Amino acid sequence: MSRLHYQCQAVVKSPRRLTVILHRDIALLLGAGLIAASVVTAQFTPRIKPPKKEKELDTQTLPLPPEPPSAVIAETGKLTFHVSPLSAKGLLTQQVRDALKALDRASNGGTIVKLRAFVAGTGDMRRVAAIVSEDFSEKKIPLPVVTTMQVGALPLEGAQVVIESISVDKKTVNPNGAAFFPAQRPGELAAAAKAQQADLVQVTCFVADSRTAMTSAFPGAAVNLVQPTRLAIETETSCEGVGRLQKAGKSPGKLVFTGIQMAFGDQDQALRLAYGRLGRALETVKARPGDSLVLNIYSLNRNAAEKAVALVPEFLGSKTSVYTTRVVEGLPSLDATVAIELVASGP
Repeated sequence: MSRLHYQCQAVVKSPRRLTVILHRDIALLLGAGLIAASVVTAQFTPRIKPPKKEKELDTQTLPLPPEPPSAVIAETGKLTFHVSPLSAKGLLTQQVRDALKALDRASNGGTIVKLRAFVAGTGDMRRVAAIVSEDFSEKKIPLPVVTTMQVGALPLEGAQVVIESISVDKKTVNPNGAAFFPAQRPGELAAAAKAQQADLVQVTCFVADSRTAMTSAFPGAAVNLVQPTRLAIETETSCEGVGRLQKAGKSPGKLVFTGIQMAFGDQDQALRLAYGRLGRALETVKARPGDSLVLNIYSLNRNAAEKAVALVPEFLGSKTSVYTTRVVEGLPSLDATVAIELVASGP
């Protein structure tokens, strides 16, 4: 008899055993079915890939533009002087950029070594040096020294800045050298230039009213008119200038131009610190305070200016320097009360 026959007889004789066998077989069948289903699922179900993590962008920190130098040295015979045209187009940033473009064209390929900016209105005058650094760095050309101050008004409504430049030309334009004249009355400036046989090439006039007309007084010169304060603290017009010497004189072969050094307070100690920084700026180009030719002092009030003037002999020693003091509307630092710059003969 077959094995199945004996199993059936055994099951009939023992119903409980039948139940066990059935449970066992059902379990085997279910297990086989699950395995088959798993195989089928594994074969036909597409594998879902986990989403890719987005690559985090690297944080880039843009480098700050370099600071303008504290002093530069240039050959006197190749110096040219220009004043940017006034414009009422746009705000301060655009006007500064437009002024730099105009000065670049005027320099005719020369290298700008000094900029002096007069800012009117509510614009942040500190932007001037930053824009200069950005512009010159993008062009990969050396930075000039930069002097910035806030004034009361300019001769054009809506104009927020005018910039004076000193450039080094490719050829000699001042074969006999140059002379710098401190601020004085317009007639006195013209007489001083005549006495030294110098043709004025650039004149800056500080006027009580920005509508004053001075261009005709200095033919052949680039004239800049500035009202230094909103209120007419100075009632008389004074002009400073640069002249091209007609005959060989004692003009140095090289000149040093510095940026401003500020004093924070009108105490002697604060002023001495400013003079000390100015001296260290000269050292960077191997010049000395005793080589100073022209000293400009800008202040917020006359009292601070007088205290700065009193310390000039201490800074220059026995050297007598021509200096100009000017009360202005504001300086690049809110805490500053005095700013000092100079022109010196180079080594």
